Amino acid sequence: MKHFIHLNDFSKQEIFQIFELADKLKADNGECDWLKGKAIVLFFPESSIRTRVSFEKGIKMLGGDTILFPPEALDKKEDIKDVIGYLENWADMVIVRHKDLSLIEYMAEHSHIPIINAMTAVNHPCEILTDLYSLSKKYVDYSEKECLFMGSKGNIGNTWKEASELVGFNFTQCCPRGYEIDGASVCYEIDKAVVGKDIICTDSIPSAAKDDFEGYQITLDRLRCANADACLNPCPPFFRSEEVSADAIDSKYFVGYEFKKSLIEVQQAVICYLLSYE
Repeated sequence: MKHFIHLNDFSKQEIFQIFELADKLKADNGECDWLKGKAIVLFFPESSIRTRVSFEKGIKMLGGDTILFPPEALDKKEDIKDVIGYLENWADMVIVRHKDLSLIEYMAEHSHIPIINAMTAVNHPCEILTDLYSLSKKYVDYSEKECLFMGSKGNIGNTWKEASELVGFNFTQCCPRGYEIDGASVCYEIDKAVVGKDIICTDSIPSAAKDDFEGYQITLDRLRCANADACLNPCPPFFRSEEVSADAIDSKYFVGYEFKKSLIEVQQAVICYLLSYE
């Protein structure tokens, strides 16, 4: 049984296979009966928008059924291995968004059906996998590109670093001291950090860190110091005038909407790829 808990649960070759499958699904407008007769259990909070919508719609387009619970349903005395033991009787897959990565890892350890991590406080593999797919459409070989992440250590930055190690592109973090990602190459000067970069990513700044991040905003003027074909890919939800300026979002560099458009096909491809292991 194969699960998708960490981005590096897939090899580089497997990621390319998933991208080829996503291409096929995109060519078919994502509509076929690959999931006909399949039931997929989702654990999502009400606040989830993009990931939940794209998963639910994608499953429906492939003919599958979804059963939705809030993630709090997993926060109870009952052992999670017993929860999954029962769900295996009726579900073909479980997709979980929960802050606790260890809970999802424990679930996968005891599951005989695929488990997909739809985001934790530590990582966000589905989101970054989709970004990698979108980058593969923008650049001939994005493994040769320079990626800058402006933000604090967290699920988005951690997963971008993991992606760089898996795929091979150079990764640099820009942040004030004290917010470094473990093992990352860090530039503490924002004006210097953007020079020569191709892929510029951001994450929202935690409320408690806003004073420390003052002056670290990605602006249009700073983007003009990046490479000519650079792209700005802020992680949603992003906040204009905080980690990114309004003029940066409204510029030619911004690719956020277009990059996330492929969430449906990439997540469909992951589901179908994992189910092929059964």
